[in-house]
Amino acid sequence: MATTAELFEEPFVADEYIERLVWRTPGGGSRGGSEAFDPKRLLEEFVNHIQELQIMDERIQRKVEKLEQQCQKEAKEFARKVQELQKSNQIKEAADIIQKLHLIAQELPFDRFSEVKSKIASKYHDLECQLIQEFTSAQRRGEISRMREVAAVLLHFKGYSHCVDVYIKQCQEGAYLRNDIFEDAAILCQRVNKQVGDIFSNPETVLAKLIQNVFEIKLQSFVKDQLEECRRSDAEQYLKNLYDLYTRTTNLSSKLMEFNLGTDKQTFLSKLIKSIFISYLENYIEVETGYLKSRSAMILQRYYDSKNHQKRSIGTGGIQDLKERIRQRTNLPLGPSIDTHGETFLSQEVVVNLLQETKQAFERCHRLSDPSDLPRNAFRIFTILVEFLCIEHIDYALETGLAGIPSSDSRNANLYFLDVVHQANTIFHLFDKQFNDHLMPLISSSPKLSECLQKKKEIIEQMEMKLDTGIDRTLNCMIGQMKHILAAEQKKTDFKPEDENNVLIQYTNACVKVCAYVRKQVEKIKNSMDGKNVDTVLMELGVRFHRLIYEHLQQYSYSCMGGMLAICDVAEYRKCAKDFKIPLVLQLFDTLHALCNLLVVAPDNLKQVCSGEQLANLDKTILHSFVQLRADYRSARLARHFS
Repeated sequence: MATTAELFEEPFVADEYIERLVWRTPGGGSRGGSEAFDPKRLLEEFVNHIQELQIMDERIQRKVEKLEQQCQKEAKEFARKVQELQKSNQIKEAADIIQKLHLIAQELPFDRFSEVKSKIASKYHDLECQLIQEFTSAQRRGEISRMREVAAVLLHFKGYSHCVDVYIKQCQEGAYLRNDIFEDAAILCQRVNKQVGDIFSNPETVLAKLIQNVFEIKLQSFVKDQLEECRRSDAEQYLKNLYDLYTRTTNLSSKLMEFNLGTDKQTFLSKLIKSIFISYLENYIEVETGYLKSRSAMILQRYYDSKNHQKRSIGTGGIQDLKERIRQRTNLPLGPSIDTHGETFLSQEVVVNLLQETKQAFERCHRLSDPSDLPRNAFRIFTILVEFLCIEHIDYALETGLAGIPSSDSRNANLYFLDVVHQANTIFHLFDKQFNDHLMPLISSSPKLSECLQKKKEIIEQMEMKLDTGIDRTLNCMIGQMKHILAAEQKKTDFKPEDENNVLIQYTNACVKVCAYVRKQVEKIKNSMDGKNVDTVLMELGVRFHRLIYEHLQQYSYSCMGGMLAICDVAEYRKCAKDFKIPLVLQLFDTLHALCNLLVVAPDNLKQVCSGEQLANLDKTILHSFVQLRADYRSARLARHFS
């Protein structure tokens, strides 16, 4: 067929075509050549060629028919489009005419032209309905250009706003298919924002109306469903839902701020948010504080129940309370102390729970409060924290701990108040951190700042006063324990042995036990406190410890060998004092050690020792009081040398 097609070269001449075919056929030549003329072969070639031509003719005919059908179809489509364009233009022309007639009819008197005015109004209404229907159909077909044309015509009709309403309604169909209505709304507005400028001459107005529709109908309904169900039955869930919904709504508003919505979109969006949440935000702080109080009370009650503890009434003004307060601030024996069995009644878990609840309340307060109400609302939350954490928990534990401190003359007392101090300090650091991290940012630029700082200062001072009282009484108890040890273990014969020649020079058993007790208390103080408080308390304990040993040593009379034992004891006490790491305490024991030398020094050397570096600045009465403790003090020789 390809060979045959080559024979149809332009211009086509039948005789030349046959002649070319003959010459191309072997044995078809008539003028001699390499092969003799073969008529049968030539006839056979003609018959085959005619069959090929027939096949080619059929194919070409089919192709022609197909092209003719396609041409007819395209011609019809073209005719239809032309007709539609013509029709479209006639609508536009008709709209222009009826619009002008409608304006003119407004000026005509009704009594004379009522029929004409009625016909114009009817035609105006019919055409308006047709245009809106055409816009609706074009939107469903996704024909943006047709929507733009119809919207442009409707712009001068009263029904233009209805056209916008139709657009807003239809563009929301199928838009809310996910579980997140806020994400759906954001995607819808982004899609419409890209499209609306191609359809309407006032895209920012249309987009703003869509957003208003989304907020006032879709979101408001959703928010109401989520909040009304738990508003009266579950305050915790209500507050969580309110915070979550308000946050997601404001986040959506932030995304919409990137669109052109007119002149003051910030105010526009704020009003929409307010319209949804105003009924919930008006009494928000009442719900918040009511829930926080009940939740905090429950956390505390659950803790005390777990301890099988019935809270005592503190400071009710009764006689028993008066006795307790006097006993706490003095050492007067006004009755037995309360046995708390070493329980501090402080719980870090309780504190963390209270602080967590308050932190969430501060976060909700920050988000949900009107800026003008924020400092006042934050202060209300802070006062609840003070009430339940500082007063109902920490202060109660301090009062109970004070009542649990035994009198100074008690034996084998459990001095657990230092555990109370340690835990109270830890808890107050957590309280102070929340004050700085979560409350301060909410009140820093308002008059409530000074009020909060003052309240915090008062709380600190009250706690410090009770801690100081408890520590002071605990130190007294420690000294009382040492007195019991010394009274039980120290014998008069320790410092005036019957056999002066048979004494091993070492410290006494009383000294060993006192030092062991002191070292244990020093370690406990270091573990219970931090910063400068450690040094302050250790200094106070060291001074009292020194006074106790000083007064204890003055109760005995000392032989020469007994004086040596006293020096050994004081040397051991001085080693113990080094653990305090307080220079003043070590200096006191250095001086006491030097004073003990007066118990053993030869009479002739007394004046020299008293004028030494460590004793020279002491009052002579102190020096004399130690010299008087010597068993040989009454000898005329000693008195002469010391005078």
